[in-house]
Amino acid sequence: MAAAHVSMPGTTDTNLAFADYSLYSNLSDDELMQLAIKRSIADAHNSGSGTENSKTPIALNRPAARRRAPPSHRPQQQPELAACPANPPRETINPQDVSSVSHFVTGYGKRIVAYRKYDGSVQVAPEPEEELEPIAKAISEGDVGSVRLLVKQPGCNLLKPNKDGWMPLHEAAYYGQDQCIKILLRAQPGIINQRTLKEQTALMIAVVREHLACVECLLENRADPDIINKERETPLYKACEKESPAMVAMLLNYGASVNKSCIQGWTALHESVCRNNVEICEMLVNAGANVSMPNMYGITPIFVAAQSGKVDALRMLLKNGADLNSQAADGATALYEACKNGHENIVEFLLSQNADANKPGKTGQLPIHIAAQRGNDSIISMLIPATSKARVRRSGISPLHLAAERNRNDILEVLIEAGFDVNATLSEGRSMMYEDRRSTALYFAVMNNNIDATTMLLKVGANPNLDTFNPLLVALRQGCIQTVTLLVEHGANVNANIPTHPTTFPASVMFCIEYLTLLKYLMDNGCDALSCFNCVYGSNPHPPIKTRHNPRYDPDEAVEKTCIQFCEVISTENFSRWAGPIIDMLLDYVGHVKLCARLIEHLDSYHEWQCVKEKAKPPRPLMQLCRLKIRQLLGINRLKKIHKLPVPPRLIKFLNHQERERDF
Repeated sequence: MAAAHVSMPGTTDTNLAFADYSLYSNLSDDELMQLAIKRSIADAHNSGSGTENSKTPIALNRPAARRRAPPSHRPQQQPELAACPANPPRETINPQDVSSVSHFVTGYGKRIVAYRKYDGSVQVAPEPEEELEPIAKAISEGDVGSVRLLVKQPGCNLLKPNKDGWMPLHEAAYYGQDQCIKILLRAQPGIINQRTLKEQTALMIAVVREHLACVECLLENRADPDIINKERETPLYKACEKESPAMVAMLLNYGASVNKSCIQGWTALHESVCRNNVEICEMLVNAGANVSMPNMYGITPIFVAAQSGKVDALRMLLKNGADLNSQAADGATALYEACKNGHENIVEFLLSQNADANKPGKTGQLPIHIAAQRGNDSIISMLIPATSKARVRRSGISPLHLAAERNRNDILEVLIEAGFDVNATLSEGRSMMYEDRRSTALYFAVMNNNIDATTMLLKVGANPNLDTFNPLLVALRQGCIQTVTLLVEHGANVNANIPTHPTTFPASVMFCIEYLTLLKYLMDNGCDALSCFNCVYGSNPHPPIKTRHNPRYDPDEAVEKTCIQFCEVISTENFSRWAGPIIDMLLDYVGHVKLCARLIEHLDSYHEWQCVKEKAKPPRPLMQLCRLKIRQLLGINRLKKIHKLPVPPRLIKFLNHQERERDF
């Protein structure tokens, strides 16, 4: 378990013993680190200007002992202070009592160590600094004369590492002291390829620090240019990372292996392509770099160029024989990645080089699919001529689906104009990924309540009745009368049902019971009201309504499917209080009916609903029966155009159940 380390504000005596702050024992590691940062900030404010830490650079991959402040800034030694009675007592750390130790650096550059004991208590203090060896100090100060004298002394051990595994040669490479490197190698040639605890050679350190003279000196003394560090990176890889053509050329001249890969299979060429450094790329290729070498994910350099939008590197790779249509482990091509990342110039260049726009990935999707999903109309326009509509059909999904799903109305318009099938359905496997088994682009548009996309699709012939769960039911559930009107006007089935949840009446009625305006609109457009009064129990007592569980979540539930009746739905708590007005509206669209016992029970529950009960008693008025017969003979389509016929306006209103409306 890692622990955090806190430096205490106002503490300047480096000889003080560690303090046991057991009150932090219940803090997590992250909380301890936050506390350390806060106290470090407080310490900086208490010290005045705070320049001690803010002006001391912290170099990556450097030993801890060399990151301390200059001697002129170090706190002076003070006599040991007596412990403050308000603080916990100080004690010496016993290694056997410590369960874990953690080191980190605060935002002000202070190196912190925390000791967590087995009893849960935590001790925090500044990390003790390692004393520099005389030769290391001379190297850091660039004192070549002292280095020359020290290597001749009998007690000078050039092979002795510090706690980070750094030897004097590593120090010289870090500080760029090429003269010191020559002195050290003359005295001890065998240390040339020694590595630190992070497995860095002096050559690797010199490359990372960009000390060209040191790199040349080490290579001349036969430093191995192919020794890798802990991440399996070579000096050549690091030189490409630093974008230094001079170092790259030098390493290649001394035989550096050009195709060595790091821990993830990334080569020097991958790195140079990613940085669009054509000069280094050409040097690597001329030295024998494999332009089609994949990393552990199957990503080749050309894939990297397309992914990151590096058109110059891409041209160079193609000129040198890179495979334009190579695929990564997930089947993606360079063209697919360029579309995914919105690099229009790369897409245009790849298509000009005859890149295959019909090569699917493992998901079956083509470049046009990802472009539609990301919403780049310029890329879509470039891909349409190069994409096979037959190949799109075989993929089991249309780019129209993805554009509608993401509300990409501009892409939807471009695809429709290009002739993509607006009634294309998802393959069975893709449809099953959705609980409602959706299959059309229209369903996606309605589900998103995207009226513009819905209008666009319906206008060009989208069929609103292809999905298992009719889009009209979705619009009714959302209560969007504009979408409902659009769907009904374009032929949506107002008597739609749900195959997985059978009812004795249209499911569309069930979804708009609480919206009387929508219910009336459906009835005016041919919804079957008569089926709402067909009850298997009639005037007989109804059994109690059973709570219906979903067999998907209740495996013990019987699989037998029974049709739900209208009187059961209207008896639910949400709808029972609306039973009177709902039954009253439905009676306007039926002839002779007999209310079942449950509906009568509802009407009897409110005195105001007695008129509805009387309305249902036979015989129904002759005018009502005539209206129903005329509507049946004319049909819904002709009724919608009845205002164009030479018929009295009052009769038109009567046939459309508008006789109660006033003329203004």
